[in-house]
Amino acid sequence: MSEVAADVSRCSWAGADPLYRHYHDSEWGRPVADDTRLFEKICLEGFQSGLSWITVLRKRERFREVFFGFDIPRVAMMGDADIDRLLQDAGIIRHRGKIVSTINNASRALEVKKEFGSLATYFWRFEPRPEDRPVLVTRDVVHAMPQTEASKAMSKDLRKRGFTFVGPTTCYAFMQAMGLVNDHFEDCFCRAEVETQRAAFTRPGT
Repeated sequence: MSEVAADVSRCSWAGADPLYRHYHDSEWGRPVADDTRLFEKICLEGFQSGLSWITVLRKRERFREVFFGFDIPRVAMMGDADIDRLLQDAGIIRHRGKIVSTINNASRALEVKKEFGSLATYFWRFEPRPEDRPVLVTRDVVHAMPQTEASKAMSKDLRKRGFTFVGPTTCYAFMQAMGLVNDHFEDCFCRAEVETQRAAFTRPGT
């Protein structure tokens, strides 16, 4: 996707940071069916817990390096020596619980893939029905909606399967980013683009 003019109307959270704007313009909200990207995102949303997304975004490339491109089988094989190594790596967020969670979640993701065929098929089961979505998506509406019934259901099911750092707010941020919902504001130039992409998107498992 080519760079977009700085003065177009965007969701206000994109701010002025070029990295954040590029993420908003080219990634956020666009439907994803790739298991590696879905796994990466659910893990990085866990790392974001208590922090801002821009903090994680600035470290994302290093996260990809140390977690082997978020290759699920490879991450599942990581052990104590890897955890100790990562706790010394200033390029990532050095939180033992979140590092351990990523490795654990890789093993749980393999179980989900075995059951459903793909992570994408599993996650897209939680896409909310159109009638359960707001009529208008505005800044105030989105800010008042940090979690939803769909994200609560996803969180509950993930936890039942042994995933960690997957609370309902984390799950909703994941749903927003991976295109399970379109939460670009009504006046954002991306909203119509994302709606078109979602309309043309073939839901995994259908």
